[in-house]
Amino acid sequence: MKVSVIVPVYNVEAFIGRCAISLMKQTLQEVEYIFVDDCSPDGSIAKLKEVVALYPHRTQCVQIVSHLHNQGLPAARNTGLARAMGEYVFHCDSDDWVEKDMLEKLYAAAVEKEADMVWCDWYLSFEQNERYMKQPDYATAEEALKGMLAGTMKYNVWNKLVKRSLYTDNQIQFPQGYGMGEDMTMIRLAACARRVAYVAQAFYHYMRLNTEAFTRAYSEKNLKDLRHNADETMKFISQRAGDALGNEIAYFQLNTKFPFLITNDKQMYRLWNEWYPEANSHILANPYVSVRFRLLQFAAAQKWYGLVGLYYVLVYKFIYGMIYK
Repeated sequence: MKVSVIVPVYNVEAFIGRCAISLMKQTLQEVEYIFVDDCSPDGSIAKLKEVVALYPHRTQCVQIVSHLHNQGLPAARNTGLARAMGEYVFHCDSDDWVEKDMLEKLYAAAVEKEADMVWCDWYLSFEQNERYMKQPDYATAEEALKGMLAGTMKYNVWNKLVKRSLYTDNQIQFPQGYGMGEDMTMIRLAACARRVAYVAQAFYHYMRLNTEAFTRAYSEKNLKDLRHNADETMKFISQRAGDALGNEIAYFQLNTKFPFLITNDKQMYRLWNEWYPEANSHILANPYVSVRFRLLQFAAAQKWYGLVGLYYVLVYKFIYGMIYK
């Protein structure tokens, strides 16, 4: 089996049909599909079974695994990993969809480059339009790791094809019980990779509703999970690289707390200053982000919260709000 596709399913009745159709239509044939029902309360699984039945040539390669109770996204991914038999693993979220040649193109690049990890561009999809999200190209796994830590390359799980042995040989799993920031697992995998590859084409459509397009609300549980996953990621990197990636760790800390500034909530601005204050001295020297982002973080470090709030209103509420609606 060339590729195992893992799809967690929870409360996505309105979207799972489109997702499953796009997966069943893949031009790559040696694929297994593992759908993990995380005790979904709606008709998601019934809808999924309807779609799978329309593709009889795929039915023998489809597994639907059910949790007895809801365990969360990381646990669902781990359930899929435990059953995966493919040479490579691809994670797809059940409210998104993909281009039909995605797996074929990514697998071909993996084979050609003998890569442990392959990534591609993607689409940020809104209700009425899409934005093409281009990713950087890196020649080595070390460069890719540095890019992920700094935020230049997204560490999302869903635009990357990863060799399954990278998980098993390094005993890497998703952080069960800690959902926010669980995709930082990709950083750990990148730290273990020997060769990487990039396909300069967008295959994945990541869906976002306009009302939550850029601003994220954090619950106390969200913040606890995010901090746990960030701290564990830094611990993993430090154990492998020592102090060699000290600057990149600081950039990762800045990248982790940066979303706290994309709001008009001054309490979040204060939280930004409470998290990883040791990284603030690296703000202006950070070569991985734009001058605009550096100045925004500098203003936050100086506690010029009025400027931070003005930036949010002008850029995210007005400009982005007009474009991506």
